[in-house]
Amino acid sequence: MEPNQIVLEAIARQKCITATYNKQNVKLAPHVLWTRHDDLFVDAVALERDGKPPREYKMGTYKIDGLKDLAVHEQSFLPATTYNPNDEKYAAGKLFALEPLKV
Repeated sequence: MEPNQIVLEAIARQKCITATYNKQNVKLAPHVLWTRHDDLFVDAVALERDGKPPREYKMGTYKIDGLKDLAVHEQSFLPATTYNPNDEKYAAGKLFALEPLKV
């Protein structure tokens, strides 16, 4: 399966993904798949880096080409409160994203 398909599945099912990124094993909660200058990116919250929680819980941008050994993990996640699906960086290239919860 192509990396972008793995990310799409994880976003649709609200499941984490695992990968190697910058020589670190990461577990990510993917929120949006988007493009810029014909490159694919995923904005996600890092839940683990080399098996440990990160110092800060925040949204990060990961280039899809940099995610190696990408796989869907069965762990579910809740959308980050800092996630803004209407962020202007997604305006021209948002491909697929979590939908905000309706309360």
